[in-house]
Amino acid sequence: MADPELSTQSGGYDVELFLDTPDYDLICTICQGVLRCPVRAACQHIFCKKCILQWLKRQETCPCCRKPVNPSLIFVMFKLSKAIGRMKIKCKNDIRGCAETFPLSEQYCHNMSCQYELISCPYQGCRAQLLRRDLDTHARHCEHWRQPCHMGCGTILSHRTQSQHNCYKQLKQEYEARQRSHRAIATALQRKMRRMQSTMAHMKRQIGLICDSLEVMDDLQEAEEEELGESSSSSSGTSGSNT
Repeated sequence: MADPELSTQSGGYDVELFLDTPDYDLICTICQGVLRCPVRAACQHIFCKKCILQWLKRQETCPCCRKPVNPSLIFVMFKLSKAIGRMKIKCKNDIRGCAETFPLSEQYCHNMSCQYELISCPYQGCRAQLLRRDLDTHARHCEHWRQPCHMGCGTILSHRTQSQHNCYKQLKQEYEARQRSHRAIATALQRKMRRMQSTMAHMKRQIGLICDSLEVMDDLQEAEEEELGESSSSSSGTSGSNT
């Protein structure tokens, strides 16, 4: 008997997708869907891998025979999985008009290209939901449509600006704007260099004044030393004559 709680979170494939009614042996007892990644327990009962692992979190017994189930003794049935993958299904978008049928294993690839798949408009700010086949028509009128110029100038265009866009004029404007920016930067650098030169000249003058002051101080010190030397020599001469 299927567990009501787990059946609402089916791990298996929807039975309604298959063209032919699947055999009873291919139905998961837990979720009542067609087996997805089928595994076999030691008691030989088969379940979806996701379903049985969720079941064993609540109780470690088989949902069919109630025998103990060891999670480490559950084996994937690869051949059965491949056989299920070859079964024909219809597109999940058949209610929107898709009449394609294909093997279950090709479902993902088909969904990625199905023209009846409901998708969101890819342009930022647009909340429209539409079929993939209608995307090109929608894009021609979507007010949020934005694309770079196909000529390669890099300008992002909207429907409003696309008809007025001229690559030459755009590139010329960008070039002139860069030129103005470069001239402004060069002018600012020149002003900075002049300020630095003025500062360096002022520092040189200050250093010159300091050097002149040091020379004057050295001259005064030498003069004082000479005077002291003359005074001492004259004193010694006078004392010698008195004796």
